[in-house]
Amino acid sequence: MAMQKIFAREILDSRGNPTVEVDLHTAKGRFRAAVPSGASTGIYEALELRDGDKGRYLGKGVLKAVENINSTLGPALLQKKLSVADLAGNPDLILPVPAFNVINGGSHAGNKLAMQEFMILPVGASSFKEAMRIGAEVYHHLKGVIKAKYGKDATNVGDEGGFAPNILENNEALELLKTAIQAAGYPDKVVIGMDVAASEFYRNGKYDLDFKSPDDPARHITGEKLGELYKSFIKNYPVVSIEDPFDQDDWATWTSFLSGVNIQIVGDDLTGR
Repeated sequence: MAMQKIFAREILDSRGNPTVEVDLHTAKGRFRAAVPSGASTGIYEALELRDGDKGRYLGKGVLKAVENINSTLGPALLQKKLSVADLAGNPDLILPVPAFNVINGGSHAGNKLAMQEFMILPVGASSFKEAMRIGAEVYHHLKGVIKAKYGKDATNVGDEGGFAPNILENNEALELLKTAIQAAGYPDKVVIGMDVAASEFYRNGKYDLDFKSPDDPARHITGEKLGELYKSFIKNYPVVSIEDPFDQDDWATWTSFLSGVNIQIVGDDLTGR
């Protein structure tokens, strides 16, 4: 499945900011992907190439990046006659399980929730198409669950389209997901993932789970205590993946926690260096 054409363009992401979208053409058709930037980024993550023209999108345009793809990177890849499998380093390409970010907190929402993303993963679906259907159905059941418990205004959404009820306790978000999954009829097919983005609420060696309120060091907890909280999530809910559970430089806590759990731990901020 050799690449035949690569074309990039500037589009707007869910926050109304420019980002890059690329069409990849092969003999099997056109494939499209976009790369919106995150609201919370680790200090070691790659810098975005923005145009810097303050008279256009407040300097956040990406026409330079688009030009780099269309004039340099794309032609170079096509010249090498590479396939998608060559780039992936895996000849057996399959679509991944989609992760639906259905409850927003952290820097993605104006609520009190500290942890940034609560996701549903339809791992029991027989196909990508079925996984998309299951995810959509759970999402709509979740809206009903939130509305019934907190009122219609609690179904407002955050930056990435997930609901953003004004709750403080993170286990409350997990309870909402568990209820919605059961209501949709998929407790055997859907599990839960989280992107905590813990660097956002790391304060002087400790963690503040109410960081959107005025600072109070008395409520800050240690990494060890935060790790115990995650373990309670894993015990009480079908949590199978946690991204960025600790600050990107809190090496001791990362090391200790990884030796005590058997779920997937993703180091986005940790490894983006």
